[in-house]
This record gives sequence, C-alpha cells and structure tokens, in this order.
Amino acid sequence: MARRRTAFLCHSHKDELLAKGLAHLLWQWGWHVYIDWQDASMPPTPDRTTARKIQDKILETDFFLFLATSNSMASRWCPWELGFADGKKSLDSILVVPTRDGTSIHGNEYLALYRHIDHNALDHPVVRAAGGSRLSEIGLSSL
Repeated sequence: MARRRTAFLCHSHKDELLAKGLAHLLWQWGWHVYIDWQDASMPPTPDRTTARKIQDKILETDFFLFLATSNSMASRWCPWELGFADGKKSLDSILVVPTRDGTSIHGNEYLALYRHIDHNALDHPVVRAAGGSRLSEIGLSSL
C-alpha cells in the first residue's frame, strides 16, 4: 500500500467545519491532514511553544495547504504560517485551496504566487500552476 501524503492545513479556527470537510475529502483521496486544534499536545493559549510546534509540523508534512477564506485572510497566524512555509518548503509543496462565498473568491494577490486546487473540480480535483495556468494541471493523486 502506498504511503499517504501528509499535509499541514493552514486555516482560521473560525472555519472549523470547512477544515474538517476538506480533511475528510483529502483522507478519501489518500492524504493525512494535520489540523493544529486536533493536536492534544498544543498549548491551550498560543505562545512560543505553539509557534515552534506549528513550524515543526509544517516541516514534517509533505505539503502545506492554505485554506483561503475571508477568515484566514484576516487571521494573524495564517499569513505567518504561509510565510514560514514559503521560506522552508519547495514551492511545489505549497497549495492554496480557494473558496468563494457566492460573491467573490477569497485570496490576496500574493496567493497567486502558489499553485492552487481548482475549486470547480472537487470531484476530480486538479492542481493548477501559480497564476492559474492550465499547462501544468495534475490531479491530487499524482502529487
């Protein structure tokens, strides 16, 4: 049996249901997703230990997933986590998961620097190159 891909899910805790749903979907596709608030070893109040544990998990996992919502864009932690991942992981291992609320797709222009999962293809998800290029579409199972 093939080893499950691992991913750190960067998200706002306000998006708990979305995070759980995404983790479940990815589990069905053979991924194991780390979610910080499911980790019993995390301190109850964020501090330097929290930051170190998050950094360690980002380094340990194969991929860094950024769940782009209005909440994660307003978060103080999410951009910090993305910046850390950007400095430590290969760009190919950073993926943005865009969301929309019916009026717009959430994300700042800097998120266009990274590959993203096509939100229109969740039954057969596709990873697109930074900037949305269709030239390098690959399925999640190919990563």
